[in-house]
Amino acid sequence: QVQPVESGGGLVQPGGSLRLSCICAGSSSIFIFNVMCWYRQAPGKQRELVARITKGGSTDYATSVRGRFTISRDNTENTVYLQMNSLKPEDTAVYYCNADPVINSFWGQGTQVTVSS
Repeated sequence: QVQPVESGGGLVQPGGSLRLSCICAGSSSIFIFNVMCWYRQAPGKQRELVARITKGGSTDYATSVRGRFTISRDNTENTVYLQMNSLKPEDTAVYYCNADPVINSFWGQGTQVTVSS
């Protein structure tokens, strides 16, 4: 099993956009057979589930991001994406991908998203 590799984070102004990617190369068994999710953790706060997507492409979102974020997956590339629009300062966090339910041995390094003017 190889850890996922998240990328695409950065510093963006409020109202801006970012697209995150999570490559699960070497972990196709996890990617293929599981619901995949994006989670985030802000300093001093608990990790929260942001968005989830089933193998078939059905999606669900946290109330705080619904209408602004879009999760998608490429099953041929073992990659899951998170398009984030209309970003707010409260979206600032480290973003991770994992399965649902979480696989504790499958956490990557995450990618930092900072929304600030």
